[in-house]
Amino acid sequence: MTPPAIAVVGAGPAGTMLALGLLQEGHSVTLVSGRSAEEIRSGPVMSSQVTFESALEVETALGVSRLLPTAPPLRRMEYDVRRLDGAEAAFTVRLGRPARSVDLRLKIPALLEEIERLGGKVVIRNAGVDDLEDLAATHDLVVVSTGRGGMAGLFPDDPERSPYSSPQRTVALTYLRGVAPTDGPALRYHAIEGVGECFTCPALGASGPCDIYVVEGVPGGPLDRWDDVVSDADHLERLKRALADHFPSEGARVAGADLADEHAALRGSFTPVVRRPVGTLPSGAHVLGMADAVVLNDPLTSQGSNTAIKSASFYLEAITAHDGELDAGWMQRTFDNFWRGWARWATAWTNAWLQPAAPHQQRVVAAAAEHSGVAAEIVAGFDDPMRFVPWWFDEVAADTFLREQMAEETARFDVRDLRRAFGQYATGVTVVTTRDAAGRPWGMTANSFTSVSLNPPLVLWAAAKSSPSLPAFEGADRFAVNVLASDQHHLSRQFATSGTEKFEGVDLTEGPAPVLEGVVAHFVCRRTRTVDAGDHVVFLGEVESYDAPGGEPLVFHAGGYRLATKHPDV
Repeated sequence: MTPPAIAVVGAGPAGTMLALGLLQEGHSVTLVSGRSAEEIRSGPVMSSQVTFESALEVETALGVSRLLPTAPPLRRMEYDVRRLDGAEAAFTVRLGRPARSVDLRLKIPALLEEIERLGGKVVIRNAGVDDLEDLAATHDLVVVSTGRGGMAGLFPDDPERSPYSSPQRTVALTYLRGVAPTDGPALRYHAIEGVGECFTCPALGASGPCDIYVVEGVPGGPLDRWDDVVSDADHLERLKRALADHFPSEGARVAGADLADEHAALRGSFTPVVRRPVGTLPSGAHVLGMADAVVLNDPLTSQGSNTAIKSASFYLEAITAHDGELDAGWMQRTFDNFWRGWARWATAWTNAWLQPAAPHQQRVVAAAAEHSGVAAEIVAGFDDPMRFVPWWFDEVAADTFLREQMAEETARFDVRDLRRAFGQYATGVTVVTTRDAAGRPWGMTANSFTSVSLNPPLVLWAAAKSSPSLPAFEGADRFAVNVLASDQHHLSRQFATSGTEKFEGVDLTEGPAPVLEGVVAHFVCRRTRTVDAGDHVVFLGEVESYDAPGGEPLVFHAGGYRLATKHPDV
């Protein structure tokens, strides 16, 4: 069977990486870019593009890393904040794995050239709706990954997911050379509530090593000072004054710095927005929105924790795993799964950081200055914002989180390092489900599942005592273990959080316990025993029924999702 032909409109990080991955999977691909590789190389800067661990893994898997020169490793993050009441907090944390920043003027041209080398068709054109009509007539799927050229108008705003009607920050992006060094490369993040933020890091720019500065100002505040800038020289002088006035440690570092090249400055603002993902052309054909075309986050949190790269990876898996028409229903389901599994957390977290911190958030950041475990969790959220759920958004959960983090400091081993060591044992991933006495469904993600006995058929799994779902499982006499397929990692993430929306969009088969559809196996069990085990409760159950249609399972190893492949020596 011939793989579907795909057109991708927009050659940013998401569009180019989706096109590259599709070509590697054997698809016929047309990529439409508004600029050629050479025009991008010699054009203006586009982003700060700090890329964290899980997004770097996506790039490595697609072979992007080997196409690029090596950027300085960002091994730590430094953070400080001054509150509206004058209180201050600061911490420094070593990153689990280094982040990096490579100028998109290097990355995008390299990807465009690789796409052409692999047989992809690259069309240089500022595409409009008529172009989309032509592409839709000749391709099985059109993906739009840019909001430029009127493309955003194809995707109506989603008001329930878009709390802002105006820009929340003005942004100035600057690439500099000659910045005074610090004690090793780091991502340095400074915040002044009610005024704005500055974050900076060393990077690999189009003209060589440089330092990137992003200054974000609250509209109408003292850092909203860019409207009357008419030249890059004015921009540089305004930047130096802004840093000297509000972030003096950075002001001292840039006193003798100059622009890294003749296109090293960018200014602007935009309104964070979430749009509906399925666009309808005048002909009635449908197109699928991706990345900034439908989820546009302020760059305050590193472009929503690298959401564009994650969307490319997610859409790639959804396309290659699907057998059937790539119609409007499939488009909506694909985006919904991406939203529930990833984008909603990045959006909620970024939107929260655009506002003054709530009292419980202030307590968490203040505690991070004294407790390295708290600081490490905050920094880990820049890579995966689901790490903030629920404690960043809920006062009671925040207090519980702080107690747990402080208790870990007295543990026999470093808990984070022990968790890393345990993570070297690869497991499958399950969602365990049940119903309470009122018939409400409950579920949680668990990779502790294992078979215990064949005769009688016994299994076990473990639930954290801190889980809000635990009472429902303790009160139920039946549970189902659902073994997830490789394309269901969004369900793993969805059920790893708390809240009633866990079952949103999930197809279930009714029975003594709800069973998820599309899994590689499920086991409906009668609970036979529970065992208190430290900070967990172990559930043992006797299998009453099961089904195992098989397929590619989802694997979890070293803190990330993996695919199972046959060993070459077997």
